[in-house]
Amino acid sequence: MSIAVWQVIGLAVLAGVLIASAAYILLDFRTTPEKKERMRRLVLSRRGRLGDGTITEATITAIYYTYAISGVVYTASQDISQLYDFLPSDPERLIGPVWLKYSTQNPANSIVVCEQWSGLQQSMPKENVQ
Repeated sequence: MSIAVWQVIGLAVLAGVLIASAAYILLDFRTTPEKKERMRRLVLSRRGRLGDGTITEATITAIYYTYAISGVVYTASQDISQLYDFLPSDPERLIGPVWLKYSTQNPANSIVVCEQWSGLQQSMPKENVQ
């Protein structure tokens, strides 16, 4: 094959890579922050390593917790505004020991609750029915 044919093939491959990259970038920008957070939670739910921690503060929109991995103490928070149905009506009841899931590649990336998993104590019903 001549040099001109190889140049055309090279340009075609480069064009394909650029088109694929542009499509990925455009689709990624369309993903809302809420969807990105939900995907992060679900990935940690499936692939995260189980650990224990302590919830130190809880509000209607966030929980704050600490945990230690390999001697390093982490202080983290999780936005729970989208997870209202999975939590008790009084957030203060969440304070205390908890299970969490964290990424082995980045232990600072962790969750306490998501749509498919919860590290909260099972004895916490959403509401007391009388």
